[in-house]
Amino acid sequence: MSSPAAEIVKAVGGPGNIASLTHCATRLRFQLVDGSVVNTPTVEQIPGVMGAVPQSGDRYQVVIGGAVTTVFNEIMDLPEMTGGSSAGSGAKTDAEIKAAARSGGPRGKFSWLDSFFEFLSDSFRPIIGALLGASLFITFMSLMATTGVIGNWADPRVPLSPSWQFVNLTWKTVFYFLPLMVAYNASKKVGADPWVGFAIMAIVMLPGFSALKSVAESATIAGSTVSVVHVFGAPLTIFDYGSQVFPPLLMAAVLGPLWKGLKKIVPENLQLIFVPFLAMLIMLPLTAFVIGPIGVYAGAYLAKGLSAVNNLSPFIFAIVIPLVYPFMVPLGLHWPINAIMLLNIQTLGYDFIQGPMGAWNFACFGATAGVLVLAVRDKDPTMRQTATGALVAGLVGGISEPSLYGIHLRYKRVYPSMLVGCLLGGVIIGIGGGLHTSAFVFTSLLTIPAFNKIPLYCIAIGAAFFASMAMVIIRDYRTAEQKAEALATKNAAAAADSAPASTAPVSAPATTAAVGSTATPVSTDVTGPGSAPAASGEAAASSGAASEAGSRTFAITSPLVGRALPITEIPDPVFSTGVVGQGIAIEPEGDTVYAPADGTVVTAPDSGHAFGLKLDNGVELLIHVGVDTVELGGKGFDVKVSAGDTVTAGQPLVVFDKKVIADAGYSNITPVLVTNGFAFAKVTGIPADHVDTSTEVISVTTS
Repeated sequence: MSSPAAEIVKAVGGPGNIASLTHCATRLRFQLVDGSVVNTPTVEQIPGVMGAVPQSGDRYQVVIGGAVTTVFNEIMDLPEMTGGSSAGSGAKTDAEIKAAARSGGPRGKFSWLDSFFEFLSDSFRPIIGALLGASLFITFMSLMATTGVIGNWADPRVPLSPSWQFVNLTWKTVFYFLPLMVAYNASKKVGADPWVGFAIMAIVMLPGFSALKSVAESATIAGSTVSVVHVFGAPLTIFDYGSQVFPPLLMAAVLGPLWKGLKKIVPENLQLIFVPFLAMLIMLPLTAFVIGPIGVYAGAYLAKGLSAVNNLSPFIFAIVIPLVYPFMVPLGLHWPINAIMLLNIQTLGYDFIQGPMGAWNFACFGATAGVLVLAVRDKDPTMRQTATGALVAGLVGGISEPSLYGIHLRYKRVYPSMLVGCLLGGVIIGIGGGLHTSAFVFTSLLTIPAFNKIPLYCIAIGAAFFASMAMVIIRDYRTAEQKAEALATKNAAAAADSAPASTAPVSAPATTAAVGSTATPVSTDVTGPGSAPAASGEAAASSGAASEAGSRTFAITSPLVGRALPITEIPDPVFSTGVVGQGIAIEPEGDTVYAPADGTVVTAPDSGHAFGLKLDNGVELLIHVGVDTVELGGKGFDVKVSAGDTVTAGQPLVVFDKKVIADAGYSNITPVLVTNGFAFAKVTGIPADHVDTSTEVISVTTS
């Protein structure tokens, strides 16, 4: 029987199809000659494979988890891999592969699309929290207007009292300065100084820039009347850039190559001063005179195109939007549409896209609810946790990504069921004549009052939600093989629950309680039927809960000081969806990672970005310092241990430089995940505003 390593090589097309192979802390990263020959379902059925992620340019990732180093070594030791294939003759590092791809390597002629979508997504993702918060302020203002407490808050001609004017500013602060936030993120993404990008975009948002309108002349450009002044003989168009997102995106797209070019020209010892100076010298006038107006007009024409479709047939528009959104969001194409929504509100005073978009969102959440029902029925704790988190994020926050990346894109049977809900919700909105909202909101339960026809909107999103939910429950989200496996698991659990208890004296496994920064066993002996366990009362209290006889609870403390977040906030879908394992994410305040308990170091790459530990209590733990930090090649990391070392609780594993990670454009958020969660009944992360090495952040319970 072939090994999993051999099966993986065969599934990706054999040694001849592997141009190069490397790995990070959880994933095998293939650069293939022809990525189209790989059958992803076949790869995902291989024992030990937790998931597979096809990428553009014939790149392919296979998610293994904590055992990735072992599997990688087994692949490289295969006879067929040492016989002259490019992969076997010396695998490149991940950074080298990406560098080769960027320089024209075998990545595929459409690879620029992958980079484009990533650029859009990373320009907006960090500000989702601010947008969500602002959308709830908007919803509150809408509710006040709907109930007659205030007038139409979205109409500047309607007078509001100073108190309500101030409340109105609570959301305007986010949307007016949105171009500066986007400029910062987009500049960071393209490798330029984000504060320089921020400053460049800020010139067109200065009060003095807007004040030039008072001395401007009216001119007609592309059928629109605009204000133009002449600066040193050159025409400068004066726009209101508040809420615009196309200008900062275009600005960053030009700034990135310019920045890299200047760093090649300017001597290294002068770069700190002259690279920012020369970049601003070129980009400030270029943005004000050329890039800014182009961005404004690009957004306006896209908005007019969608408006024309909506005016031609609101019914067709209301159906098309929910049906295309499920395919746009995974690609990042929804971000430009979000920008058009903002532009519609700015120019028309209302938006007509968000209503139909709500049908898609609630169809997405309904499909997740259907998965949750099946997970509860089949006693699948992992999927139950994933679906619960995704459903809450959707219904409360209006965020679809946890559902998409955590469930829907992993189980392709979900999409047809979800599209039924999208279609039904869109048809209802179309029959009702469409929906308007005078504010930009994330479509969730909390933002229902923002729409002009609340009963119509509620009927549409309710139909979309329950139709998708029912379809998933009826059709299931798994293949026949996956269902059979789930049924076998359920039957095994039922048999274990119904097994008669032994009346012979037994010694129950020890429970554990968090003491300092280690998991300390607490004896719980059962001497016979009806006898009370003889346990340490103090230790039981510190564990937070008493364990049932026959089970153990391990309290894993934080390996570093910071803020503990749910894993859904990790900016990497492979981690945030729980594919690698459940656990916690730590936003670090300090610079040192410590061993949370006694154990052995399984993985400790020279790059220092990730560590695999096997704790003495049987828990296998992955600590991944930052996201994509393997790209740094060890820069900013001072590794203190090696693979095979025995460590004690509180022993330093690595000292890292947060600034180096942030300056390179990577997130410092550190996933701490239990990679052998299949061996336990429950793995639960415990978020907290502040944690240190004595704070319990993960609870692991055996069956």
